[in-house]
Amino acid sequence: MKRLAAGSMVTPEYDGWFKKRVNDNVPKPSLENTRPVEEQLQVTPSELEIIKQDFEKKSSALGKKIKQLEEDKMHLRLDADVQRSEAEKWRKGKTKAEEDLDSLKTDYKKLRLSVRTAGLGKTSEQWRHEIREEMTKADRWERKFQKAQA
Repeated sequence: MKRLAAGSMVTPEYDGWFKKRVNDNVPKPSLENTRPVEEQLQVTPSELEIIKQDFEKKSSALGKKIKQLEEDKMHLRLDADVQRSEAEKWRKGKTKAEEDLDSLKTDYKKLRLSVRTAGLGKTSEQWRHEIREEMTKADRWERKFQKAQA
């Protein structure tokens, strides 16, 4: 311990304080481990607040994802409706085509029967043969007619 001029002893704490004092015993601030005032006043969030912030971030991200999925779902429903409509249109067209085909088959059968009945269903060769026979008959009748006139 040190002695003061008046004879009293000085403690190490007092000596440290005395060396730091400036103008009317106000100690000088130590600048070694100081932080800016903004940092000192900033409140560090508690663990619960950090968890809450993380939850809100994740919740927001999931909300956006849900909204996107709902939009996708709506588009898929619209696509499915369009596909169903197209399929129905094709089914109706197919049914109509089948009905038309059946009608054509019926008309074809009727036409074939008419051709057979009228004797028009012959090949070219058959027609040539029939024409030759008819010409032969016509020649015979022509000769008989000329004999009868003479």
